[in-house]
Amino acid sequence: MKDGMTHWERFRAVMAGRPADRLPRVEWAQWWNETIDRWRQEGLPVKDNDLWALSKYWGLDYYHKLRLCPLQGGPQPAHHGAGVLEDIDGYTAHLQYLYADAAEDDLADWATWQRRQDQNEALVWCEIDGFFWFPRTLLGIENHLYAFYDQPDLIHRINRDATNYYLRALERMADVARPAYVHVLEDMSYNNGPMLSRELFDQFLAPYYRRLIPAIKDMLGSLVFVDSDGRVEEVVPWLRDVGVDGVLPLERHAGVDGMSMRRAHPELGMIGHFDKMTMPLGENAMRGEFERLRPLIRSGRFIPSVDHQTPPGVSMADYRVYRRLLDEYTGASFASPVGAV
Repeated sequence: MKDGMTHWERFRAVMAGRPADRLPRVEWAQWWNETIDRWRQEGLPVKDNDLWALSKYWGLDYYHKLRLCPLQGGPQPAHHGAGVLEDIDGYTAHLQYLYADAAEDDLADWATWQRRQDQNEALVWCEIDGFFWFPRTLLGIENHLYAFYDQPDLIHRINRDATNYYLRALERMADVARPAYVHVLEDMSYNNGPMLSRELFDQFLAPYYRRLIPAIKDMLGSLVFVDSDGRVEEVVPWLRDVGVDGVLPLERHAGVDGMSMRRAHPELGMIGHFDKMTMPLGENAMRGEFERLRPLIRSGRFIPSVDHQTPPGVSMADYRVYRRLLDEYTGASFASPVGAV
């Protein structure tokens, strides 16, 4: 084990199940704007919701997101859950807003953050829309689910075009930046499990993951994590079969059991799983939550972090307690994995 590891070295060592100098200390989803507004009323000196400055204020490792967004502008949904198109004709008309190549400013920004990663000022990661998430963004929640049956060719067209866009963009990114991991937005589960069957996953998502993930690993050398709220246990084997390395955020209130997942998948990377609802309840409740996570932390390949954004019910005093406990439970004594027990 190397003393004084860089953010990149530490993250990759932890996710490979190797010893590290300590575990990463990161708020992976950052904070609600309402939380920051509350803290500002309580004396937070950081202005303008500057995530770099906020991370430094709280003594956290800074993880910087490079975003690849296949949708750029265009008409907005009428309300949450609505789409911006209904069928193949609407998709064709919408192509003017889709799949634009990275601009020179993007490339310059990526190169800047790669330099900061090289200087150990940050860890760089890349976020993309997944093959369940992105068609839903275009079609809306209800129409998207019907489209698997009523418009299967449209789902395939969207995911094929998105894959081609990502391959072009990642090839350009590889010239200037090497993210530690690529984070795929999906949200394909809720509290009772996945919103699609294994059959639909294999038909409509898996072919595109199987094109994209080998290219990510070949071009960038990055790990691949999938972000899905809700109960994810059932979908983890599907994701592992297409090459996904890890999952997050492991929401406690959805009933996710990280240790059961560890026993079933010894090499699965995991991030999150700290129940955010304990944070306003005082030190005993937060320590109890860290103790619940102790076996998972000791098993390796896991970074404890809030299981979604810190909510506005958490005061600055609450968060100071959380930060002190996070330092304790991510120290060197927790950074030598012992495996699942």
